[in-house]
Amino acid sequence: MTNDPAVAALMKQEIDEQPEVWRRLLASDQFDAAAQRIAAQRPRMVLLAARGTSDHAALYAKYLVEVILRLPAGLASPSTISAYGAEPDLRDVLVFGISQSGGSPDLIRYLQVARAQGALTIAVTNNEGSQLAQEAEVHLDVMAGPERAVAATKTYTAELLALYLLLDKIRGGSANAEPLPELGDGVLGQEPHIVEQAQRYRFAQRLVTTARGYSYPTAREAALKLMETSYLSAQAFSGADLMHGPLAVIDTQVPVLAVVADGPGGNAMGPVLERLIDVGADVFTVGTQAAVSKSTSGLVLPANVPEEISPILEILPFQQLAMHLAVARGGNPDAPRGLRKVTETL
Repeated sequence: MTNDPAVAALMKQEIDEQPEVWRRLLASDQFDAAAQRIAAQRPRMVLLAARGTSDHAALYAKYLVEVILRLPAGLASPSTISAYGAEPDLRDVLVFGISQSGGSPDLIRYLQVARAQGALTIAVTNNEGSQLAQEAEVHLDVMAGPERAVAATKTYTAELLALYLLLDKIRGGSANAEPLPELGDGVLGQEPHIVEQAQRYRFAQRLVTTARGYSYPTAREAALKLMETSYLSAQAFSGADLMHGPLAVIDTQVPVLAVVADGPGGNAMGPVLERLIDVGADVFTVGTQAAVSKSTSGLVLPANVPEEISPILEILPFQQLAMHLAVARGGNPDAPRGLRKVTETL
């Protein structure tokens, strides 16, 4: 383990910036016009195209669309257009392209074809000058500012919040997200507990993340962050899928990171936690007081947060865990091996 203050300095700074990024988004007036444009279009379904971390934001948006807008939604396969040359009929379809950089060629091509085939296209990026933003009919700026760490943190939660604010506007708007920055400051303030947790998992070789509902994207993003910073083999499963076979890989040597929010998705995780404890798993839970009390260890999230915005808070401890675990294992999460900030897929 290193004591060099320069190690992980970028990732640390950007994790801590997130509540301020959310304040900027909450003060932005860009969502009204975008929501009005979408409402006027009356789409019959929604497709979401993304890669990597942004794909988890897309999965979160899929839950929002289907639950609060009551529209069918799917995760697009960009290669059907970029590699196979498909030109599907997308009339009356709302298509999102979600990308931190706005520079991925396959997403750019997907939005180009989707627009030509009759879709209303929305780009969600952290770069208003990007080609993806220029190709879309509507652009949402996630307003995260420059992100220099390779592992995306603040752009991820900014994407989540931007998508929520847009879709919430379409249904009429609420004040659910207003407390988020203050709540985020409180969650980040529990970092000493996460440092201790990182020491517990310092020698782990593999682990499993799990959640249900709105929190499932958190489990997937947590696994990705741990893989790219600490080089762990981390697999994410829906709590429902975990019980159908993957449970067999769980033993005392495979830690399980669970996300249990307050709501239907968290309630559905109750039997999953019980089964994990029964097989002797080391379970670290981020979520409700009740769920944490049943687990080996955990971090309690603020109470009475609507489940639909809980993922914006849930991921913060896992970002910190990925950072501190990488450092504890002698690495530097600001310079993960083999990775670049912008990945261009075709």
